[in-house]
Amino acid sequence: MTKKSAAIFGVVLLAGLFLSACQKKSAPQKAGPAGPDAETPASGDAIIVGSIGDASTLIPILVSDTASGEIAGLIYNGLIKYDQNLNIVGDLAQSWEVSKDGLTITFHLRPGIKWQDGKPFSAEDVLFTYQTIIDPRTPTAYASAFLEVREAKIPDSNTFQVTYKQPFAPALDSWGVGIIPKHLLASQDITKSPLNRNPVGTGFYRFAGWKTGEKIELSFNPDCFAGRPYIDRYIYRIIPDQATMFLELLSGGVDEMGLTPLQYARQSENAKFRENYKRYRYLTFSYSYLGFNLKDPRFADKRVRQAIAYAIDKKEIIDGVLFGLGVEATGPYRPDTWYYNPSVKKYPYDPEQARRLLQEAGYQDRNNDGILDKDGQPFEFTLITNQGNITRSRTAEIIQRRLKKIGISVKIRILEWSAFLNEFVDKRRFEAVILGWAMGPEPDQFDIWHSSKTKEKEFNFVTFANPEADRLLEEGRHTFDLEKRKRAYFRLQEILAEEQPYVFLYYAQALPAIHKRFRGIEPAPAGIAYNFEKWYVPKPFQRYSW
Repeated sequence: MTKKSAAIFGVVLLAGLFLSACQKKSAPQKAGPAGPDAETPASGDAIIVGSIGDASTLIPILVSDTASGEIAGLIYNGLIKYDQNLNIVGDLAQSWEVSKDGLTITFHLRPGIKWQDGKPFSAEDVLFTYQTIIDPRTPTAYASAFLEVREAKIPDSNTFQVTYKQPFAPALDSWGVGIIPKHLLASQDITKSPLNRNPVGTGFYRFAGWKTGEKIELSFNPDCFAGRPYIDRYIYRIIPDQATMFLELLSGGVDEMGLTPLQYARQSENAKFRENYKRYRYLTFSYSYLGFNLKDPRFADKRVRQAIAYAIDKKEIIDGVLFGLGVEATGPYRPDTWYYNPSVKKYPYDPEQARRLLQEAGYQDRNNDGILDKDGQPFEFTLITNQGNITRSRTAEIIQRRLKKIGISVKIRILEWSAFLNEFVDKRRFEAVILGWAMGPEPDQFDIWHSSKTKEKEFNFVTFANPEADRLLEEGRHTFDLEKRKRAYFRLQEILAEEQPYVFLYYAQALPAIHKRFRGIEPAPAGIAYNFEKWYVPKPFQRYSW
């Protein structure tokens, strides 16, 4: 998900950043066409990735933000994963069988896998991960999928079997969760384990260091069951300002970053940038939204939420903030998916309709100060979002301006990422929020919308509750019939469009820029990171050595 830190490195500090980890080579020379190593895959070098947010935990079953997920995903593996075409393939599991009734999955694990501390991996670790997730003391947002399991057992050390209580469509998808080591976490309070900041996994990279608010370093795992990644080192730099990060990209302090729409459309459209960097552009499963705290009495009336939706000009946001690099959202599903409903209620920009709905809800400007009021209280609220994301802050400013025109006063508060998540969103200490979700191809959104998922650290933090929506979410996950699932999710989208617990704003395009010395990048429906272990830098172009 994306609910997607604290020190900013200036260019003058760049050299000191890597002194403890690597030595920078002299600038590589361009190899001529006859150079034998000019395009040959080679191990070595480092990739320095820029991010506006620091991780919060590196234990995968506790992860709830993209920063943590990106790092944990390089260290840990699930039983399955998605390939470049969004098909489910094996990861820790080399194969599996599903029973005729669809209720039992038998996973056959790859033999000989070791944890990064040298201990053997086995089905005991998978069972332990399952038991930890369903433990009510574990503050995880992912428990609902695993509570569907009736029985989990290990026929032998390389076999793990689960039987479900009833048909559960996302069953296989759910086993993409990172498996954690029993020998390091058994009989511990997982939230206080050293593994939160010093993880031990089975993946391509192992943990090398973490300076809070500055960087996280990973080094390649020479014993990874899936082979050695070409790139030796993965360095995740936290730079809370995207403009500063772009300057670091241009100066060589960062190799990869997600460009803002302005940077993509204007600031990188020149020959010098194209000579050194390659840009990519593709629609993701991520969307941005304005969410309401539905426990706040101002937002309890759906007419108020609908009025705010009518008052926001989404086209203005997409054109003015995204430079056209986005698609208007009408709900939580991407428009090109089989479960997207194109016929839900729409909210075109209509300030007059917004005013009518607010008047019906009892709001009027009784003292002629330009701000609506009700029961003697002016209609004003604080909208929060996270530091460093200029797209969100500019979106907030447009919303602020548009709502002022209909008599609602909005204050904007920008918060540091970890405080934003841990102290405000997770603790429900907000009135309205601009955030985003990073979804996958599986349409089950039980954890976001079901009324049972409102506890701290769970994902229904706006506290949406609708009995019919609950029933549809349960129907959608408890059938293998594709048409029944489609009908359930079509109706769910109609309810969300009517209720507007979020104003669904837009699906944005991913806009990564990567230094051209990196080869092996092959864009696909899954994006570009699915085969990161196959990225490489030819020897003549490598910059860093250890």
